[in-house]
Formats: sequence, structure tokens, C-alpha cells
Amino acid sequence: MELSRTPHVLAAVAAAFALAFFAIAPPLVSAAGTSPGGAKPAASKASAGGRAKARANSHSVRTTPGRKVRGGVRPKNVVQPESVVVPVVDERAISRDIGAVARDFDRWLDGIEASGDVAGLATAIVKDERVVLERGIGFADWETKEPVDGDTVFRIASLSKAFAAATAGLLVEEGRLGWGTRVSTLLPTFTLNDVEDSDRLTVRDILSHRVGLPHNTYDRLLEQDEPYQLLVNRLHEVPLTCPVGDCYNYQNIAFSLVGDVTYATTGDFFSHQVEKRLFHPLRMNSATYGRAALVNSPKWARPHRRGNRDWTSFLPNETYYRVAPAAGVNASVRDMEQWLIAQMGGRPNVLSQELLDVLHAPLVETERETRSSPWRRGRLNEARYALGWRIYDYAGRTLVFHAGAVQGYRAMIAFLPGDRLGVVMLWNCESALPSGLLPMLLDRYLGLPDVNWAGLDEGESQDRTGG
Repeated sequence: MELSRTPHVLAAVAAAFALAFFAIAPPLVSAAGTSPGGAKPAASKASAGGRAKARANSHSVRTTPGRKVRGGVRPKNVVQPESVVVPVVDERAISRDIGAVARDFDRWLDGIEASGDVAGLATAIVKDERVVLERGIGFADWETKEPVDGDTVFRIASLSKAFAAATAGLLVEEGRLGWGTRVSTLLPTFTLNDVEDSDRLTVRDILSHRVGLPHNTYDRLLEQDEPYQLLVNRLHEVPLTCPVGDCYNYQNIAFSLVGDVTYATTGDFFSHQVEKRLFHPLRMNSATYGRAALVNSPKWARPHRRGNRDWTSFLPNETYYRVAPAAGVNASVRDMEQWLIAQMGGRPNVLSQELLDVLHAPLVETERETRSSPWRRGRLNEARYALGWRIYDYAGRTLVFHAGAVQGYRAMIAFLPGDRLGVVMLWNCESALPSGLLPMLLDRYLGLPDVNWAGLDEGESQDRTGG
């Protein structure tokens, strides 16, 4: 599929690709308020000592008022105390039985399915290079009752940004590009509001959202069907909020300049480079770019909205397909399992450990992220951005994370690189409910205190298996 050529060289073909415009993820992961929603779950005997130790070593008390969910289904029973004490992981409390952790996660999925608050969802847990759980719940299309399974293709929205960063990294490894390459040397007609800042802008700045533009510049115009080429050429009209490289403001239009850089470097469309360098060698067989590729997939999840009684499917829109590097990827959970394995160091023939270390190295503080949802307030000490990835200090443990949202779709991916444990969730509605399963899984594995972050019914969140 053709992607936009550099708008500064030729009037190019507009691209097709999807992005999560709330990639900071408040609508994806925010839960309802901060008041407690249920009794505190009882800790298992096996981990009680470790949990007591974690409480004893806890630090970083944070008090933050609750935030409202902007759309979708609101978790009902989230436990969120007013004063948040971030615990510390005790190595002795970490589960040695990943099967038991996966069984608890599977049971929580039962609760999500029984709630009826999610149209359809596919998820997987990967430990080391092994898929320990893969499951689909609900329907890819509620009208036909086609079930979700491991091969169902979803839009993954801003999870796409990591593919753009990795592709740039492969070009850097080949010596065709540098992280410090100045964009002006490849796109000579591109300019920001400040000419000196334009000359300083690097590939690294683009991929870490340090362009200096206001948050989500021109996203609303993109949503009004303005073409990417026009918008990127108007960035010079926008006053900068800080010098290039000095601050973080999340972008979709400016981020997609990496597609133009790729074309200027290789003479090939950005999407072709990703397919050739990542999708094919990683055997991500159903991963594609663009709306046409999505709807032509043998199995694909329709976006849904709540009707009067049930979920109603509708056709996906084109809006964020126009910014492919920021969000153009369609993929199944089976594809994303391979991506997780590669990101955790399991495919060094495709992504070397040296490159992964660069991609995951934090570059800029994103302190707002520590307050953007109850589980973040309760577990994060720090939040930073690397190259296409968010890097969290999760109760003292490094967590690599990203979320994504476009109309009718939500997605989350996260992994603990030190433990080589990862999870991905893709769903085809705007419910916030599944997002709470991620911290519940991490807490269960790390031996942290139980919190019902997803707002499941009390029995579903408390019962535990061994390990």
C-alpha cells in the first residue's frame, strides 16, 4: 500500500494509517474516580510475607483527585485510596509459577466477558519466548457473532509508533541514517516556526516527541479530514512551547515526519520498509497498514459502539490512517506475540540487543503520566519517553509500555524487560475496563498488594490460584 512520500519533495500520495489520538491514554486507562469501590482483596498465604515486606518498604506517597473517563464504559469497583503509597517490589515475592499467574488472568478475563462491557478482546501473555496464554473473548462483529480469536486483526493505533522507531533504528544500524541526523538535511523545505530550531531538529527528537510544538498539534484538523501533507507543511505557523529537544509534547503529525525521512533515505515508501524489515522476518503474517488492508483481512474486528441494549458495529474511519508512522498498523494478537518476543530480546537476528537498548533508553520526563489513571498513581514512581515507547518505573521495576486509541478500538502493550514478561491486549470498543487488567497482572506476578484496578466484581478480583 502506498504511503505518503515526503511532502517536501513531491506532491505525494496521501497515506493510510491509524493513530491513537489519546496516546497519553487517559481515555484508554482512566478509571472512575479515586474513592474506594469495594473491600480490599485478601492476600494469599504464599505471598503474604513478601507483601508485608513490600508495604514496609513502600515510598512515594501521592495524593491526586480522581479524573473522569471521557468515553466508553467506566469500571465500577476500582479501589483507589486518596493517599497513594507506591510499593516496592520484593524479589522474594515475585511469582515463580507463571502458569498460576496466567490462570488468574484468565479468570479475570471471564469477569470481563461476563460483564458485557467489552465488544471483543484478544490478549496474550508472553514469558521469555513462550506464549503462556492466548485468548479471545466476545465478538469481532456482534451482528454476525464472529468470535474473536488469536488471528483476528485489530487496529493497534499508537502501538504503531514503536514500529516506526525500530525501522529507523535498523536504518541507523546500516549507516544510512543517524539518530542525530538533522531533519533539515533530508527534508530541506521543512521548517518550524523558529528557523534555528528547525535546523536543530533530529530524528531522535521526532521519535521522542521533543519537537517543541504544543501537545497533539493539528490533530483536530486531521480529524476534520485535512491531509497530512498540508498539515505538516503548516507546522511553521505554530509557535513553539520550548526549544527543540528541551521538552515533551506528544505528537502525531510531527511524529510522522519519520515516514518522510524514511522515504528520503531509502527511496521507498515507509510502509514497505516496515513490512520488509519487521513484519516479514518476524512472521507477523497478518500485520498490515491502512484501512483497505484491514477490511480485506480474512478475520478482522469491526469497531463497535454501545446501542440501546447491545453493541453495534460500524465501519472504521480513515482519519488516523493518514499518519502511518504514528498509528498505521493493523495486527492480530498472534502477530503482537512475535513483536513482544522480539522486543524482549528473543529475535536478535531482527532486532539486536544493542538496538533494543537504544530504543528503550528514556530520553525525556513525562511526569503527567504518573497521574493519568488510578493504577499509574498507585504504581508509578517515574514516567519517561524513549523512542516510540513509554518507560515507567513500576514500583521500582522498569516497565516498557504504550497504549493506543482510535475510534472504536483500544490497545495496550507492556513488558518487564528484566523479567522478560509481556502482555498485549487489543479490543474493538471504547471501554476503559480491560486496561485495569494490565496492572493486576503485573501486581500478581511481582507480588505486590492486590488492587482491583479493573473494577471487576469482588469475587472475580479476590479469588486466586497458587504460585
